[in-house]
Amino acid sequence: MGLPVEVGGPGPGADISAIKTAYSRHIGRKILLVGVLLGLTGATALVATAVGAAGISVADVWRVILSHLGVPVTLESDLAETVVWEIRLPRILLATITGMSLAGAGAVMQGVLRNPLVSPYTMGLSSGAAFGAALAIVLGTGLVGGNYLEVSRWLIVTNAFIFGGLTTLLAFSLARFKGMAPETLVLGGVAVGYLFQAGVSLLKYISNNDALKELVVWLMGGFWGADWQTVMLLTPVVLFCMAGLLLYAWDLNVLGAGEEVAASLGINVGRLRVYTLALATLAAAATVAFTGIIGFVCLVGPHICRMLVGSDNRFLIPCSCLMGAVLLLLADTLARTIIAPTEIPVGIITALMGSPFFIYLLIKKKRQWWG
Repeated sequence: MGLPVEVGGPGPGADISAIKTAYSRHIGRKILLVGVLLGLTGATALVATAVGAAGISVADVWRVILSHLGVPVTLESDLAETVVWEIRLPRILLATITGMSLAGAGAVMQGVLRNPLVSPYTMGLSSGAAFGAALAIVLGTGLVGGNYLEVSRWLIVTNAFIFGGLTTLLAFSLARFKGMAPETLVLGGVAVGYLFQAGVSLLKYISNNDALKELVVWLMGGFWGADWQTVMLLTPVVLFCMAGLLLYAWDLNVLGAGEEVAASLGINVGRLRVYTLALATLAAAATVAFTGIIGFVCLVGPHICRMLVGSDNRFLIPCSCLMGAVLLLLADTLARTIIAPTEIPVGIITALMGSPFFIYLLIKKKRQWWG
């Protein structure tokens, strides 16, 4: 006697439909999270613009912004106009751009080198930028020449940018001898970074009191020099670099499965590393040149987002950018207000915020970040 046969039961088509539904729901949650972070970034920026020694309401901040966008509104006072548009808003936007570039670059570097401790700073970028700034501040010179007394700020910025990018270039050159292995890139960046740190120490030793004070303040990091010219210059650079990195998101996802898998699927791993690390370095070096050394955002931001959205770079990169912006906005607001009217360098605040959190992550993590 034969066994009963079920007629009209679920077939392969039903399984595929269920998988598509589950995938859509999974992706939808990640898109929603990125949207929430975008709204949180905007809200944090508005509140940060209102907070300060001169108390201004969020409504006044919004009115000032609308008035400059051509919307007819009535401003409560000229003080709000001056404080918001000329002083605070450029600083808030610079903090947002810097947080986006550092955290986005950190997420990509950690993924492409498969190392959770890699960042623009562990690759030596900060040491190179510091050496370039020290040359301008102490000696008044740089690779492109110039007189420090005449073009002090731009000479510092130019030097910091050039030497910051130079460290990554030197690390690449060292890695070529070992076939662009990730560990060689990281160790090369560390070695070059120590070399430039020695140069900074030497310049500190031979500098006079005024130059030493200015160099120490620059090394602590901050947004004192924020203005609309800086914001207009950095915004397209950072957005271009982040958009370029997003174009490689699928390739970075495949690389996460291993170099052999990526190569078998037709991805040129060496070229991918060069392109992505070059874009990440460009974004980080450009912002660091204007702000000085601001650490931990490039480490903490990506790790938080990796816990929230996983390692899918289509969502990890924008999520890290927004998280970095929020963290740096909060740090800068604390730096401006915690002992107002005295301002603490924001690099100190990010270190105080980032170090305990990062130690917590290291203690709580029970598995490897990557298989």
